[in-house]
Amino acid sequence: MAGSVVIFLETAGQQLKKSAFELATVGRELADQLDSEVVAVVFGDGLEESLSQLGEYGVDKVHYVAGAELVDYNVHYYAPIMTEWLQQQKPQVVLAIASLLGKDLLPRIAARLGVGMASDCTQIRYSDGKLHLQRPVYAGKAFVDMTFVGKSPHIATLRPNVFAAKKQGAVEVSIDKQSFQVPAQVGGKLMEVQQAKSERADLTEADIIVSGGRSLKNSENFKILEELADVIGATVGASRAAVDAGYVPHSMQVGQTGKTVSPKLYLAFGISGAIQHLAGMRTSKVIVAVNSDAEAPIFKKADYGVVGDLFVLVPEITKAFKELLDGG
Repeated sequence: MAGSVVIFLETAGQQLKKSAFELATVGRELADQLDSEVVAVVFGDGLEESLSQLGEYGVDKVHYVAGAELVDYNVHYYAPIMTEWLQQQKPQVVLAIASLLGKDLLPRIAARLGVGMASDCTQIRYSDGKLHLQRPVYAGKAFVDMTFVGKSPHIATLRPNVFAAKKQGAVEVSIDKQSFQVPAQVGGKLMEVQQAKSERADLTEADIIVSGGRSLKNSENFKILEELADVIGATVGASRAAVDAGYVPHSMQVGQTGKTVSPKLYLAFGISGAIQHLAGMRTSKVIVAVNSDAEAPIFKKADYGVVGDLFVLVPEITKAFKELLDGG
């Protein structure tokens, strides 16, 4: 049997993030091709109930490092623990999501292990004895096919919301819990975490995103997008132009210099479709664009396009969705 497939899973409080189940599904598919097992690695505290769900998605074992100090990410704790454990386990593949955390942690581990790494992948499979991956380049205008030629483990991060999470059936997962002990010497200490409070899903994990551009004219007008988002259970995003104009914070920016998203539905209002914005949302399953300019570049990428005034159309769309969802 080949080495295991290890998946590093992220948490939010005492719950696994949506991306955890996407990784579990991908890990299961790879492990079946390798005739191997899926082992999840999780850091945090009070996660026992949440971890029990992983068996339904094909995870065989969970290595759970528990401690209150691990609830918030600290690379000086995560990186050495993860590296030492991987050196002992000798897995074939190590996967994480291409989040801010994953992009910071996985390269450090790859460097410590002296192995190669592929980042932000949108396709992955195992065939001909090799791991094959694909990732977008040049703002998503081209794709690179890659394989690993060096020693294992083969390390990669996967773009969130690209791979569907699929239940495999009710299977009990084996959880190996290890209590974390703060080392006597550590390179850095986490003093404070400042995070915007929101009841909406994070942009990178949202199934539906409603985005606005500079055409909204000011921050107050973003309320019409928020009203639509409330009705359809969406997260609100924005173009770089809207962020640069000061309408909304950078945390809402979608694009090459913001967040890369892959929702099931992306609604773009008043966004022209600059290359850097398309790079961050072009892998959305369905794209709907509303713009007063019939020549706006975003229409070339959109599945559905409407030429019109967003200030007229958004309230009408909100009303129509509300009536539909209320059974009217």
